[in-house]
Amino acid sequence: MKRYTLHLVASLILALGMWSCGGGEATGTDDTAAGNTTGVTDTEIVIGSFGPLTGPAALWGNIMKGMDACFKMINDEGGINGRQIKFVMKDDAYDPSRTVPAVREMVQKDEVYAFVGGIGTAPCMSVMEYIVEEDIPWISPITGATHWSMPIKKNIFSVLPYYIDEGVIQAKYAIDSLGSKKIGIIYQNDDVGKSAVVGAKSVLRERGMEFVAEVPVEITDTDLSSHVARLKDAEADVVLLWTLPRQGVITVTNAKVINFEPQYIASFILSDMGLMHNLTKGAWEGVIFGSFATPPYQYDDPIIAKYKSAFAKYYPEDRWGVFPYGGFLYAQPFIDALKEMGENVTREGLIAAMEGFKNYDVHGLTINYGPDDHQATRSMQLLRCKGAEDFEFVSDYIDSDSDIEGLVKELEAL
Repeated sequence: MKRYTLHLVASLILALGMWSCGGGEATGTDDTAAGNTTGVTDTEIVIGSFGPLTGPAALWGNIMKGMDACFKMINDEGGINGRQIKFVMKDDAYDPSRTVPAVREMVQKDEVYAFVGGIGTAPCMSVMEYIVEEDIPWISPITGATHWSMPIKKNIFSVLPYYIDEGVIQAKYAIDSLGSKKIGIIYQNDDVGKSAVVGAKSVLRERGMEFVAEVPVEITDTDLSSHVARLKDAEADVVLLWTLPRQGVITVTNAKVINFEPQYIASFILSDMGLMHNLTKGAWEGVIFGSFATPPYQYDDPIIAKYKSAFAKYYPEDRWGVFPYGGFLYAQPFIDALKEMGENVTREGLIAAMEGFKNYDVHGLTINYGPDDHQATRSMQLLRCKGAEDFEFVSDYIDSDSDIEGLVKELEAL
């Protein structure tokens, strides 16, 4: 099945939903009849987001909580140019059929000015066409798929590195730095995991190598004993780990039980090492993982210390880590673009401000946007977990020199 099948199905669901509500005309125009930008008043700016606060990917919901804490912190500091941020977040349980009505409601009822975040490739894909048609700015969709910037969409700005590029970087490191000759991969059987497979395979192919095992996982799978056994039987000494957090925990703990302890290289989607270390009861120690910004455990960094304190204030029952930190990180470009506009807040102005970011640093992530480039970065560094909050850098930033267009075609053919 080609990768766009889900997109087509979601589009049909969306079209039927619009028909059943009595019309499909655009509601997200930049100017209302009163001449004001949609979602913007003299005192308030309405922002929307969606993600899994429940369901199999609920741990990623802490990203939205971090974003909510970030906007609450901004409001307590006086807002942005005299306006408060009203942040509307919807739980879609990582289910595209729930994402579609949630986004429609935020556009038509809540009248959001822009979207910030939105978690997961399939959920984001289910509403991408609609948000583009409504011409609503969408900053930092939280997915490393290529859809958001290939081809470029005027109103969408991507922050995360491509999953394909991370697969390339992981394979390079496994071969060149670890000397591995037996690399396996366990991956989410969708656009996310398949992207990593395609990227890593391109490096293996160049070196005359193949995966010793390719093990797909469905997002509903909870018994992974046979999956782990396949990796062990193949004698993989390095395993690339591309699953939901819950399944990452199951993989590593199951492997330890059967005395299978390869070197794991986990995607940045599993980079909340404190959370993973606690859930695996320490088995996560030694796992290498990707990062594209300053790690959230560097408390000597005053910005990170401020974010951690703010999250503790607004979500005292939740723990600090990469996922809540990500909420602050992904919101920051939007916040700075709003500040750049001053009092005259429009959608076109937001897009222009975002495209003006040159050598713009977001806590270690350097962004260079422009009218012809809405992709923030194609590089990342690798870290190793040494404890719940203790880590070491094992690489500098590694660039992907992949033929991204060619690899996207390979992905589409799967």
